[in-house]
Amino acid sequence: PWLLIPFPRSHPKVCIVGSGPAGFYTAQHLLKAHQNVQVDVYERLPVPFGLVRFGVAPDHPEVKNVINTFTQTAKHPRCSFYGNVNVGEDVSVDELQEAYHAIVLSYGAEGNRSVGVPGEDLPGVYSAKDFVGWYNGLPSCQELRPDLSCETAVILGQGNVALDVARILLSPLDALKKTDITQPALEALAQSRVCRVLIVGRRGPMQVASTIKELREMVNLPGTRPEMVAADFDGVAEALKDLPRPRKRLTELMLKTALEMPTEKEQERRKKASRIWGFRFFRSPVEILAEPGCNRVAGVRLAVNKLEGSGEKAQAVLTGEVEDVPCGLVISSIGYRSLPIDPTVPFDSRRAIVPNSMGRVHNAAGLYCSGWLKTGPTGVIATTMNSSFDTARSLLEDVESGKLDVSSAKPGSHMISSLLEKRGVKPVTFSDWEKIDDLETRRGEVSGKPREKILTVAAMLKVARG
Repeated sequence: PWLLIPFPRSHPKVCIVGSGPAGFYTAQHLLKAHQNVQVDVYERLPVPFGLVRFGVAPDHPEVKNVINTFTQTAKHPRCSFYGNVNVGEDVSVDELQEAYHAIVLSYGAEGNRSVGVPGEDLPGVYSAKDFVGWYNGLPSCQELRPDLSCETAVILGQGNVALDVARILLSPLDALKKTDITQPALEALAQSRVCRVLIVGRRGPMQVASTIKELREMVNLPGTRPEMVAADFDGVAEALKDLPRPRKRLTELMLKTALEMPTEKEQERRKKASRIWGFRFFRSPVEILAEPGCNRVAGVRLAVNKLEGSGEKAQAVLTGEVEDVPCGLVISSIGYRSLPIDPTVPFDSRRAIVPNSMGRVHNAAGLYCSGWLKTGPTGVIATTMNSSFDTARSLLEDVESGKLDVSSAKPGSHMISSLLEKRGVKPVTFSDWEKIDDLETRRGEVSGKPREKILTVAAMLKVARG
């Protein structure tokens, strides 16, 4: 139940930086729980919704339904959207603090954790974040143009993003043609010669980071068959009974896929399959190998690990053995990483988050954070929703207790708009975004897709201002 608190005469002005799930869920709670709050959402790109637009896989349209909720929030009479505004460059956090009673930083995790091994800068090595951004139409990733002319791809990491990438690389083209994957990515995948994808993790089958839905999609992917190493599953069946239920179901599906004699129908299906995928466990990359005399990836050298301890706490320990896996494409999917936005905002560079308690930024009155910037890059959209509601509650508690002073009037967007105008920055409103949305949807209809995304900021701005 939404807690409606009668706030006497207070008209808090709150600014939210970032319009992904964290930003919109924080805004949604603030607007529902307080009758007078004014929320302004600032976004660096001309288009809203963050990773719902640029992260969620094209073949998961049901996950994108949250956009309808976010659109309702954006159209709320006490909410405004300002796209194409880069906080930290076009306007500083100090200036926002002058204009608003409170600031919520929800700008996510746009950096990559690096693998930190020799050869990771070779052509043919990509981060999953950039690869996903490429096929999902993120403007900054459109120059990626990955080379898909090899047969074997290796993905480092075994989370949901790793499985998304594997699925997109191996999906039948006909399935992808009906999604909102970008046209250039579709054309590149049509020419792709990748027919084997190995998904590598440093620990074992009982520690994989993906969820059962993503694994099931891999197992059932048309035209593909699994290829596992039976020895990787030694002792796993015996340990099943002690696992928590979600982990148990996931592990059972993996065991069945790796070890069980398939049904006749499944044997038929596998015989016809022209593409292969598989997990490789207990392996850590030590070097990405170049083709001799040629500046391109030719393989990955993997250290063989053994586990010490068990369950979620198990640690991968080197055995001293190594093995080389030939491949022409390496995609590292070992996590996103938040970056500092402004020198005035506290930042824990070791944990790559803004240090906070329940979303209250440490040693910075009036500053809050939500989403991956608050928690680190973990969990699904629902996780971020609950965590963002918590941040909104913290902020409103501070209004009520007087810890956050909202007695003095603040200029809000009036001040920021005039600053931006002086600096030649023209924000994109939500109705401007709706012009972009409308054009993308109409372009998609022509080819039977939900939308055909516009791929550059310049083209987005042209449509918004047309």
